[in-house]
Amino acid sequence: MTQAAWRVVFPADYFTARQPDEAFADQAEMFAALGWGVSTFAFDADRRFRPALEPGETVLYRGWMLTGDAYSEVDEAVTAAGATLATSPSAYLAAHHIPNWVPLLEALTPETVCFSDLTGLEGQLAGLGWDAFFVKDYVKSLKTGDGSVITRPEQIGELMSRMEQFRGQIEGGVCVRRFEALEPGTETRYFVRDGHAFAADGRALPDIVLTVAGRISSPFFSVDVARRADGMWRVVEIGDGQVSDLVGWTAEQFSAVWADAQPA
Repeated sequence: MTQAAWRVVFPADYFTARQPDEAFADQAEMFAALGWGVSTFAFDADRRFRPALEPGETVLYRGWMLTGDAYSEVDEAVTAAGATLATSPSAYLAAHHIPNWVPLLEALTPETVCFSDLTGLEGQLAGLGWDAFFVKDYVKSLKTGDGSVITRPEQIGELMSRMEQFRGQIEGGVCVRRFEALEPGTETRYFVRDGHAFAADGRALPDIVLTVAGRISSPFFSVDVARRADGMWRVVEIGDGQVSDLVGWTAEQFSAVWADAQPA
């Protein structure tokens, strides 16, 4: 198959369904310049692809974070059109949900304990004996108010209430990470496609990123690393690449990730 067999799908603009949401306009232009087909998908309307997908195409979704169920619905729509989503639903969750990737990176990332049963969390945290806790659901932390760091187990109830208030839901469960002091300004995002890691500015890749590139069972994911106060590099986050923002990247730099990509 040729490069033209690739298609990228963006969330549709609310007012003009044939146009990508303006947040992705520069990326849509970039992929079009690579020779890819570009379509939109109206999540809250008729759930149509515009233009329609072509049978045999390999499809990259590029847009907002989706729950596992919502992503499976996109996969079903792509399959019904005779095309193939590049990242399967299971591969999506392999990078999107913390409990799926933390066990693969135990020595490289802060100690993490995940809870699907949210009863008795205060007692569970007290049993860990940590000085501070970084709390998030299976996907995201709370970035408003006082943030997601607590120093006493009895603070977990209030934090959970704020997470539900500002996030709308607790996705999957709760993951508690042992707090580590990181050097300000050192957190950097990398992307990994088919086991090959990419840096925004083409600089040499840290060893920790090269190690991670071979451990996650997803064809496309992001890796955020930062330097700890003692100088050691740590994995801060893994994310599905399709729903990871271009933090520290331009659309032009992002094009290098896809310049030589071959469709399935």
